Amino acid sequence: MRIEFERSGGFMGLTQAVVVDTTALEKREADELTAMVRTAGFFELPEQLVSDSAGADRFQYRLTIEELEQKHTVVLNEVDAPEELQPLLQRLNLLVRTRRKL
Repeated sequence: MRIEFERSGGFMGLTQAVVVDTTALEKREADELTAMVRTAGFFELPEQLVSDSAGADRFQYRLTIEELEQKHTVVLNEVDAPEELQPLLQRLNLLVRTRRKL
Protein backbone atom coordinates (compact mmCIF):
# COMPACT_ATOMS: atom_id res chain seq x y z
CA MET A 1 0.00 0.00 0.00
CA ARG A 2 1.25 3.48 -0.85
CA ILE A 3 0.00 6.45 1.17
CA GLU A 4 0.59 10.05 0.12
CA PHE A 5 -0.33 12.57 2.79
CA GLU A 6 -0.18 16.35 2.53
CA ARG A 7 -1.10 18.76 5.30
CA SER A 8 -1.43 22.48 4.68
CA GLY A 9 -2.72 25.51 6.54
CA GLY A 10 -2.64 25.84 10.28
CA PHE A 11 -1.25 28.78 12.22
CA MET A 12 1.99 28.92 10.21
CA GLY A 13 0.39 28.19 6.84
CA LEU A 14 2.99 25.55 6.01
CA THR A 15 2.58 22.65 3.62
CA GLN A 16 4.17 19.38 4.68
CA ALA A 17 3.98 15.98 3.09
CA VAL A 18 5.03 12.39 3.63
CA VAL A 19 4.86 9.30 1.42
CA VAL A 20 4.57 5.92 3.10
CA ASP A 21 5.14 2.60 1.35
CA THR A 22 3.93 -0.10 3.71
CA THR A 23 6.15 -2.69 2.01
CA ALA A 24 9.13 -0.80 3.45
CA LEU A 25 7.78 -0.92 7.01
CA GLU A 26 8.06 -3.49 9.75
CA LYS A 27 5.13 -5.89 9.54
CA ARG A 28 3.48 -4.63 12.73
CA GLU A 29 3.48 -1.01 11.59
CA ALA A 30 2.34 -1.91 8.08
CA ASP A 31 -0.52 -4.00 9.54
CA GLU A 32 -1.56 -1.11 11.83
CA LEU A 33 -1.71 1.39 8.96
CA THR A 34 -3.60 -1.07 6.77
CA ALA A 35 -6.11 -1.67 9.58
CA MET A 36 -6.60 2.09 10.02
CA VAL A 37 -7.34 2.48 6.30
CA ARG A 38 -9.85 -0.38 6.42
CA THR A 39 -11.54 0.83 9.63
CA ALA A 40 -11.93 4.30 8.11
CA GLY A 41 -13.60 2.84 5.02
CA PHE A 42 -11.22 5.06 3.10
CA PHE A 43 -11.99 3.77 -0.39
CA GLU A 44 -15.70 4.47 0.17
CA LEU A 45 -15.21 8.09 1.31
CA PRO A 46 -16.21 10.90 -1.07
CA GLU A 47 -13.42 12.77 -2.86
CA GLN A 48 -14.27 16.02 -1.04
CA LEU A 49 -15.02 16.38 2.66
CA VAL A 50 -14.88 20.14 2.97
CA SER A 51 -17.63 22.30 4.45
CA ASP A 52 -18.08 26.05 4.39
CA SER A 53 -16.83 26.21 7.99
CA ALA A 54 -13.17 26.39 6.98
CA GLY A 55 -11.04 28.67 9.15
CA ALA A 56 -7.71 30.37 8.64
CA ASP A 57 -5.89 28.30 11.28
CA ARG A 58 -7.34 24.91 10.40
CA PHE A 59 -5.46 22.16 8.63
CA GLN A 60 -6.44 20.90 5.23
CA TYR A 61 -5.45 17.40 4.12
CA ARG A 62 -4.97 15.65 0.81
CA LEU A 63 -4.75 11.90 1.22
CA THR A 64 -4.13 9.48 -1.64
CA ILE A 65 -3.96 5.76 -1.05
CA GLU A 66 -3.05 3.12 -3.62
CA GLU A 67 -3.57 -0.55 -3.00
CA LEU A 68 -3.39 -3.12 -5.75
CA GLU A 69 -5.63 -1.75 -8.51
CA GLN A 70 -7.36 0.81 -6.27
CA LYS A 71 -6.35 4.44 -6.04
CA HIS A 72 -8.42 7.01 -4.19
CA THR A 73 -7.83 10.62 -3.15
CA VAL A 74 -9.76 12.50 -0.47
CA VAL A 75 -9.42 16.24 0.19
CA LEU A 76 -10.71 17.33 3.58
CA ASN A 77 -10.22 19.75 6.42
CA GLU A 78 -9.71 18.83 10.04
CA VAL A 79 -13.24 19.86 11.03
CA ASP A 80 -14.94 17.59 8.51
CA ALA A 81 -12.80 14.48 9.03
CA PRO A 82 -14.98 11.52 10.02
CA GLU A 83 -14.28 10.00 13.42
CA GLU A 84 -13.27 6.70 11.80
CA LEU A 85 -10.51 8.51 9.86
CA GLN A 86 -9.03 10.26 12.92
CA PRO A 87 -6.56 7.51 13.97
CA LEU A 88 -5.05 7.40 10.47
CA LEU A 89 -4.81 11.19 10.26
CA GLN A 90 -3.16 11.32 13.70
CA ARG A 91 -0.57 8.73 12.69
CA LEU A 92 0.17 10.51 9.40
CA ASN A 93 0.40 13.87 11.19
CA LEU A 94 2.98 12.34 13.51
CA LEU A 95 4.95 11.02 10.55
CA VAL A 96 4.87 14.37 8.76
CA ARG A 97 5.98 16.23 11.91
CA THR A 98 8.88 13.88 12.54
CA ARG A 99 9.69 13.94 8.81
CA ARG A 100 10.15 10.20 8.73
CA LYS A 101 11.09 8.95 5.31
CA LEU A 102 9.30 5.64 4.77
